[in-house]
Amino acid sequence: MALTEVVGCDSYRIRRILGSSKIRHHLENLGFIPGEWVRVISRVDSGLIVSIKGCRIAVNHDAAAMIMV
Repeated sequence: MALTEVVGCDSYRIRRILGSSKIRHHLENLGFIPGEWVRVISRVDSGLIVSIKGCRIAVNHDAAAMIMV
């Protein structure tokens, strides 16, 4: 399922990243790599606030839809 479909505040392991190589590379630079754990902290109008590798990151809906957990 995509990160946008996650319900609750559980942690999920990233399975793969979809999209073009440019988008995948950008998300990997932010820490979104397969095997890493991610947790949705809150939902905002523009996307999600997530916790990954001890940091909080804002991700828009389009990018979050490409992160499969």
